[in-house]
Amino acid sequence: MEPARAAEALPGISVLEQTPIILEKLLLHAAEEILTWKPSTGRWSVSEVLAHLADAEGMFRERTRKMLEENSPQLAAYDQNAAYAAGKYSGHSAREQLNKFCHERERSLSWLRYLPAGVAGRVGLHAELGRITAGELMNEWAFHDLGHLRQIAELYRARAFYPHMGAFQRYYKVAP
Repeated sequence: MEPARAAEALPGISVLEQTPIILEKLLLHAAEEILTWKPSTGRWSVSEVLAHLADAEGMFRERTRKMLEENSPQLAAYDQNAAYAAGKYSGHSAREQLNKFCHERERSLSWLRYLPAGVAGRVGLHAELGRITAGELMNEWAFHDLGHLRQIAELYRARAFYPHMGAFQRYYKVAP
């Protein structure tokens, strides 16, 4: 079976393909201390964001699979704050979390690239949102990636560089 033209079959695939590459390059030389730093209690570290990305990957893949294989399947809500509060995103190094995310993303992409044309119109019934399409879910998946890329970049720059900029700090405001 030849891969479907992923960009035509489902939106956002090019973002999904680039996210692991961007993260690996951005964090290549970052110290673990920077990756585990939290700007305040209740805020996430880079490591925790990576763990969340790995966890959410399975949720996105499972929802998409159900929408493809079933007619209007029920899709459970996903509570990232409950997972965070339960400690699901802590306990492993940032490198382990990044490796897990990259592995899970490759599993997703290996499957997504072979989906048939027309899958974007498949429907699911989200527990909180009601009727959604696979195309909408794919757009949300890419949007989710980009939001967390921005979050990780802000955490990294706020901890690794901002404290050491001296007088240049006056030109910037960080909000990690």
